[in-house]
Amino acid sequence: MASLELMAKEQDQRISDVVKREQSRLRNFTRRRVPDPRDAEDILQDVFYELVEANRLLMPIEHVTGWLFRVARNRITDLFRKKKPESFRDSTVEDEDGEVLEIEDFLPSSDAGPEALYLHNVLLDELELALDELPEEQRRVFVAHELEGRSFKEMAAESGVGLNTLLSRKRYAVLHLRERLQSVYDEFTKA
Repeated sequence: MASLELMAKEQDQRISDVVKREQSRLRNFTRRRVPDPRDAEDILQDVFYELVEANRLLMPIEHVTGWLFRVARNRITDLFRKKKPESFRDSTVEDEDGEVLEIEDFLPSSDAGPEALYLHNVLLDELELALDELPEEQRRVFVAHELEGRSFKEMAAESGVGLNTLLSRKRYAVLHLRERLQSVYDEFTKA
C-alpha cells in the first residue's frame, strides 16, 4: 500500500514538473493562435487535464512536450470549428447617398457564370480568413470603420481609446489585408 502511495506521489511530482516547465511556452503558443485570452486559458487547462488523465490511464507518452503541443493544436482546431464566426457575407455598408450596399456588391457577380461565381466565393472566403488573422483590436476597428461606417471620433468616444491609436490599428489592418489578399488577386489576374 505504501508503495502505491509513493508511486502516486512520484507521478504527481512528474506532472507538476512538466506543468511548471512547459506552462509558459504552451500559454504563449496558445495565445498567439487564439484571440480571446479566456479561450486560450481554457485550452491550456484542457491540455493539462489531458496530461493528468493520460497519466492516470497509464498511457505511454514518449515525448511529453510534443504531445502537449499536439493536444493544444487539436484543442485550438476544435475551438475554431465550434465557433462559427459572424459571416462577413452578411455585412453591409452605406454609400454617400445613403444607399445600403452589401459586401457582395463589391465582388464579381455570382450570376455571371461559373468562373465569376468561383472567384466571388474564393474572394469572400479569403477576405474572411484574412480578417480572422488580424489581432482583435485591429479587426474591430477595421470592421467598425469600413463595414459599419462608424467614425473614428465615435469609436474613440465609446472605447476611450485614442484617435491616433485607432487610426494606427486600422492602418495595420489594411496593410495586412492588402498583403494577404495580393496573392489571391495576382492569381486571378494572371489567369
